[in-house]
Amino acid sequence: MTLLDSGTWTGKIFNGEWTGAADGAYDVVEPATGATLGGLGRAATADVAAAATRAAAAQRDWAARTYEERAAVLRRAGRLFERHAEEIEEWLVREAGSVPPKAKLETHFAESLCYEAAALASHPQGLVLPSAQPRWSLARRRPAGVVSVIAPFNFPLILAMRSVAPALALGNAVLLKPDLRTAVAGGVTVARIFEDAGLPAGLLHLLPGGVDVGEAVVAAPEVRVVSFTGSTSAGRRIGEACGRLLKRAHLELGGNNALIVLPGADVARAASAGAWGSFLHQGQICMTTGRQLVHESLHDEYVAVLAEKAGKLPVGDPASGQVALGPVIDRSQLERIDRLVRDTVAAGARLAAGGTHEGLFYRPTVLAEVTPDMPAYAQEVFGPVAPVVPFRTVDDAIALAADSEYGLSLGILGDVGEAMRVADAVPTGLVHINDQTVNDEPVVPFGGLAASGNGSRFGGPDANLEAFTETQWVTLRGEIAPHPF
Repeated sequence: MTLLDSGTWTGKIFNGEWTGAADGAYDVVEPATGATLGGLGRAATADVAAAATRAAAAQRDWAARTYEERAAVLRRAGRLFERHAEEIEEWLVREAGSVPPKAKLETHFAESLCYEAAALASHPQGLVLPSAQPRWSLARRRPAGVVSVIAPFNFPLILAMRSVAPALALGNAVLLKPDLRTAVAGGVTVARIFEDAGLPAGLLHLLPGGVDVGEAVVAAPEVRVVSFTGSTSAGRRIGEACGRLLKRAHLELGGNNALIVLPGADVARAASAGAWGSFLHQGQICMTTGRQLVHESLHDEYVAVLAEKAGKLPVGDPASGQVALGPVIDRSQLERIDRLVRDTVAAGARLAAGGTHEGLFYRPTVLAEVTPDMPAYAQEVFGPVAPVVPFRTVDDAIALAADSEYGLSLGILGDVGEAMRVADAVPTGLVHINDQTVNDEPVVPFGGLAASGNGSRFGGPDANLEAFTETQWVTLRGEIAPHPF
């Protein structure tokens, strides 16, 4: 039997075993063809309540186990990702519309996250503090308890595992709610990997569902931490709910990221970086280059080179041929992309490349003669669209890049000294000098500012410890302390 054999999970959810869902089942659809790939259980709020109760009970035993036991499960999970990579990648291609190299990135990243989390289990988790009293004073990290992870469709495996792996390694239980559109690649895969890795039953629950299920995994009394990756609008609602319930919310949200091409930059290399930043995975990435700011001395040549690249990129079904772009995730997203492009052209921009689509396949699009008030520049498009705006001075570029409600990723191409000055002046969570905006690694702190989220809450030992543990103060005396009462 293969890892993702449909006989295991068809019509089911996972709570330590594969079981029927209270809300029945739904079809898993391939965006490139419209074909039905299978049917997965659809959780209801009753499933969430049962899962949270079971997770809380299982977590107490898991937290009491040695770090060696927890690390061993994560290491086995990493080896299973490597062993089953090809099968998982096929689902990422077909269910998420990923081109094969992007799918390979996801499986490799998931494998690496498991190994990093395994090491995290044995990292120092406390401090010895000074005390004015005759005692030892310690601060130690304890598991938060039950963690809800809500993951999106675009990088479904990475963006689930980025929270699931460290949360489990640090002694927590997890309720995982993947996006319904990619719940096999980003949900069933995770459950099956940990099932085969020997994770004790009840620690990981797979709960595909709609808005009601999302609300339930936030509100469940047993849940202490919510890790959400998705849109800014949904993140605001989750943050508000967590604030009322006095729970911690780790929010990784949208972005409208700027790529600045400084005077003197190599135009060919800069346009290549810009194309990758704007068109990778159909622009459906929070770090996508949504605003390309190019010095006026390079602007016309840059637009021409970028448009030529866009015109040559093959678009099609990633399961049936070698393409650079696959389909966008669904009809609603395609219509939003197309509306923003058309409205921007109507406002006076020039369509230098693209702007057309067949089915869910949207051509990589370059917009020139764009002004900052135009829709495709001012809003996060989440599609393969590159609006290009000229700037006169580096200070103008700084002002343009900083003029956004988002603060996730910034790319700066050209002179390193000038780039350092720009990096110091633009508020953002991530800065890449002489690279485009889409960059990530399993070992780095990741997160954005303002409408892009509440800081670097993912990745790296410090961020993961902060995200998925609580700090407890402990004192020790040799004998009972004397008191005046």
